[in-house]
Amino acid sequence: MLNDPAKESETEFIEIRCYFVRERNALLVRSQFTPIYTDYYLHLMQHQIRYESDQDLLLKDAMAALTLYLATRPWNEAVAWTLSWQDPALNLFVTGSNRQGNVTGRIYTEDIAERDNNMFFSHVSADGQPSRQSMVEVNDLNPFLICEDYYKQSEQRRGRFFNFGDEDFVLITAQPDCDLKWLESLNDEAIRELDTNETLSLIEKRNYRFHCGCSPEKIFPVIANMSEGSIDSIFGESEVVPAGCPRCGAKYSITREALEAFVTGEEDEESE
Repeated sequence: MLNDPAKESETEFIEIRCYFVRERNALLVRSQFTPIYTDYYLHLMQHQIRYESDQDLLLKDAMAALTLYLATRPWNEAVAWTLSWQDPALNLFVTGSNRQGNVTGRIYTEDIAERDNNMFFSHVSADGQPSRQSMVEVNDLNPFLICEDYYKQSEQRRGRFFNFGDEDFVLITAQPDCDLKWLESLNDEAIRELDTNETLSLIEKRNYRFHCGCSPEKIFPVIANMSEGSIDSIFGESEVVPAGCPRCGAKYSITREALEAFVTGEEDEESE
């Protein structure tokens, strides 16, 4: 349902509010993530994806951290994060785009590459600019703390996450001349009283939703570009093969008939 193009409008956007904290020179972004989590669970149900409870929480926190991070970044950026963790062995992947206002992700638990250290990889792309990649070693299986370490090591400035309430999170990042002593002193309780104790100026509002955009039609070109022998090897004696999205884990059935129709359509377009 959620990955049916006709049903895309059913996913619900959340509103992230971006404030400037006056006299502290800090940027505050905040939102309540229940709508994104609801659509995430509908996605899992639709595609019969099952995660352990700790994996589920890990992915939800990672999507929240990424979405808040995106709200602090330029409008033309898209970001992908990969966490490679050794014990328990898993890869966590989340990605989102300010251009499309979406976020999605998944967890891999099989064929995990062995590394000497747990690593966090960030890939940032922006219209008209070369992509940027960075990586940092991490020691805590907590997406919020990992992102805070990323701020310090890669962006070389302070960023801190807080829990405002049930599925309601806050990110505060240091801007030039930030009151770092104040920023370091904050805790969840202080964040809940921030509206009273500090002067906040609304800068903008941004909207995001849980959405990947994958579909069987987007998988066809990948298979169609393979050799005829490789395609025959994939299908074997079957007329239907399973295919999965590497970004969100969605599961699809690809039929040989549909693939041949796609190839024929591509050939007809080229001959015109």
